[in-house]
Order: sequence, then C-alpha cells, then structure tokens
Amino acid sequence: MKRALVSVSDKTNLMPFVKGLVANDYEIVSTGGTKKVLDDAGVQTISIEDVTHFPEILDGRVKTLNPYVHGGLLARRDLPEHMATLEELNITPIDLVCVNLYPFKETIEQPDVKLADAIENIDIGGPSMVRSAAKNYHDVTVVVDKGDYDQVLSEIEDGGDTTLTTRAQLAAKAFRHTAAYDTLISQYLTKQTGLADPEQLTLTWNLKETMRYGENSHQQAWLYEDAIPKRFSILSAKQLHGKQLSYNNIKDADEALRCIREFDEPTVVAMKHMNPCGIGRGQNLKEAWDRAYAADSVSIFGGVIALNRRVDLATATKMHKIFLEIVIAPGFDDDAYAVLAKKKNIRLLTLDFTHKDEPTRHEVVSVMGGMLMQEQDTLKEDYHDWHCVTEVQPTESQLKSLMFAWKAVKHAKSNAIVLANDERTLGVGEGQPNRIDSLKIAVKHAGDAIDDRTVMASDAFFPFGDCVEYAGQHGIRAIVQPGGSIRDRESIDMANRYGIAMVTTGIRHFRH
Repeated sequence: MKRALVSVSDKTNLMPFVKGLVANDYEIVSTGGTKKVLDDAGVQTISIEDVTHFPEILDGRVKTLNPYVHGGLLARRDLPEHMATLEELNITPIDLVCVNLYPFKETIEQPDVKLADAIENIDIGGPSMVRSAAKNYHDVTVVVDKGDYDQVLSEIEDGGDTTLTTRAQLAAKAFRHTAAYDTLISQYLTKQTGLADPEQLTLTWNLKETMRYGENSHQQAWLYEDAIPKRFSILSAKQLHGKQLSYNNIKDADEALRCIREFDEPTVVAMKHMNPCGIGRGQNLKEAWDRAYAADSVSIFGGVIALNRRVDLATATKMHKIFLEIVIAPGFDDDAYAVLAKKKNIRLLTLDFTHKDEPTRHEVVSVMGGMLMQEQDTLKEDYHDWHCVTEVQPTESQLKSLMFAWKAVKHAKSNAIVLANDERTLGVGEGQPNRIDSLKIAVKHAGDAIDDRTVMASDAFFPFGDCVEYAGQHGIRAIVQPGGSIRDRESIDMANRYGIAMVTTGIRHFRH
C-alpha cells in the first residue's frame, strides 16, 4: 500500500481526490483541520502524531518537521542504503504529498491586518514538505494546486502511479509555488521595516493569460498580474464586449488609466500609441467627448478611450461614428452599450473608478541584463505653490488651464509639450529628440484653435529661449515649466518680451 500525506488550507475539491487515492490503495496521513474534515466524511486517516511519534507543539507551529516525515519523503528508492535506513528506523516511505499553504496572501490583503496575524500565517512545515517532495520527484508526487487533482488521479487510476514527466512538471510548479509564497512574505516584512533598497529583490506575478502575440506578430507574449492585484488596473477591468486585448492594447489602456485618474471633473482621454492625442473636460461626458475629439480628430481614430463617468447614450452615439479600439469607463447605460456593441471589433470594458487613488506600487521596466524600478509619478500638485518668474502674472483662469495642461503633459513622452485651454488639449508634441520640434508639432496640431486662452506646458525646463520665443510668436499667453536650467534667465527675458506669464513648478515630469 502506498502512502499519501494530505494537509491543505484550501479544501476545495479535496474529497473526491482523497477518496480516489483511497480507492487506488493509498493510505492517508493527515493533520489538524484536514484530518477532521476527512474523518467526518468517513475517510480513514492516520494522524501525523502516529507517524512522528511526537505530539504537535507550540500551538501547531511544529508538527511535521520530523525525520519520520522528511525521511519518508527524501529517501531515494533506487539507493539500497536509503531504503535500509528507512527499514532500520521504521520510517514508512511517503509517495504523494498534497499540501497547500497557510493563507498568508489572503491575510495581508485584509484591511488593517495586524503584524502578529500575518506572522502566524507564515507556513513553515508546509513549504518544507513541498520542497522535500519536489526534490525527490523521481519517487514522490507533489500536488500544490487543486487544478492538478484530476490529472494526478487519472494517471494513478490508469497506470498505478503518475508518470515521471508529470512528477517533474509538478515539482517545478511546487518550487514556483514556494518561491512565490516566500516572495510575498519577504516583500511584506521588508515593507514593515521600511527598507527601500533591499540587497536582493524578488518579485512574483501570476499568469493571467497567454497572449496572441506581442508588440509584433512574430513575438510571443504573456500577461502576468501582481500576486496581490490592484483594483484600479486594466488587469482588473471587466471586458463586456470584443475580442481579446492585445499586448499593445493593454499598454495603451494602462497609460489611459494613468492619465484619466488625474482628473475629477467629467473627462475623456484619448490615448494613441502610449501618448494622449486628446483630453477634454466639460460639464458632462458628451461635452468632454466633443472636446477630446476636437483636440485631434485624425489621431483619435483607432484610439483607446478612457472616460471617468458612466457612458450615456448621447456620448455613445458620438463615439459610435468612428472606429475605436477600446472604451473603458466606470459603466455603460444599457442603451449606450447597445449602440457601441453594434461594432464587433470594439472592446468595451468597465472598471471601478472609486479606487483610482489607491496606493500605487513601484513600476518596473526591463533592460538587457536587469531591470529598473521606480515609484510611479503620482505627485499631487497645487498651482498655488508655483512661482511666477515673469513681469506678467497669470490670471486665476490661466492658472487653472495651466494645471490642466500640466496634468496632461505628465502622460506624453518626453520631450513633451502640451497646448491647451480650460476645456481641452489643443496640440500635443512628444517624443522628439529636442523640445523645439515637439513645440512645433503641438502648434501645428493646434492650428487655428490657438487664441488668447491658450497656455503651454513643458514637461522639463527650456535649455534655450527658442521655445518661449516660438510660443510667443504663435500667440501663447501663459507657460508652465519646471525651471532649473542654467539658461532660465534667457527664457524669462523672452517671455517678458512677448508679454507671456510664466510659472515654474520646481518639478519635472519626464515620461520615457
């Protein structure tokens, strides 16, 4: 008779699996709560104390850390000396381990969790058994995922045991499982200590889906989600309509969400290739849509649209007139959804916007041979803290427009320039090797929309006075920029020459 050790926190689908093992001549060793559930269901079990010849101690902290357990797991069946040792010490081999771990993740996800509760949910014996079984996968089957119950049981029923290939795959999964578990613990405890730059960094994500392809059709791609998901994330959105999101869709949608969370009033963000091509705000969503559309009616075609209000029929009717890749909003009225869903290829998604200000996690970017990690740029700013450096002072209305432009420029690729008024972006120039070219692109996009309400935001300082001069020549009346260039005086003098009000923030917002 073979022996299985079963000790699980998540008991979903456990009973059919264990009964299947018993039907195939496995005896069951179990612990604590798992043993009680099995006993109550009429499954005959052996108590772990009867195996270890030692009682559980320290409130259950020590119960399986014992040679009678780990000897039974780690003994190689192909080595006579190992098997002789087991026989001499009266240790019974363990052929299958079914273990999932204390719910540490679920514990730390609870609001206001206490450190003591988190510590008590760090499993020690479980990972030790899993690792021992996985190390000896030539002889031992290790099961940490209830999704594998059916395959394991089917192979045992068909051939008397799992195949070596399956055991190897399960062992690899087991080590991934314990590695992810330990990663969450290390992250949590590191955060508790306040250490910002640990000497080693281990991160863990869960596979959400295998994608059709990556940035291009010849590239494979996979989507992984934080082990502790964020609620305001494209990965937490509910897709109501349309085909699977692509790699590029997800990147654009993520950037659209980063941008839309800047605004509280009814706002529409149109994102194209990771850059905002139009941002509009208004008294209602339809008005905001009209303004976002007017910002760049060419680039918005095929764009990703984020709206921070529930989509109504009037707005949906407007959006339906052009091709859009994605529309993501807090919700859709039934008649609005019916209008938009007439197009087969549009993706319609909903997301809970009440969590838009939840604490962010650090963002990571891969580089060859490593990665960069940084805090997200979520700095909240107040225009009352800005410093006017010119003879002309900005009006209160201009300051509000400058703040709107300043929020927008944070989400355009540097070197970034945004022209705007108090309603919408007028022109966006981004991603150019020099700032003057970005400004020229923004001015060209804005065209005849530039008037005495037009303001300009620059994500970084002006290295020369040429940008301010060009802005003045094209009717810009107020500018916001970080300041800090050794040539600031040149830009200030140029602004004074053209009667431009210019404020500095002391903060730049590069977006590479």
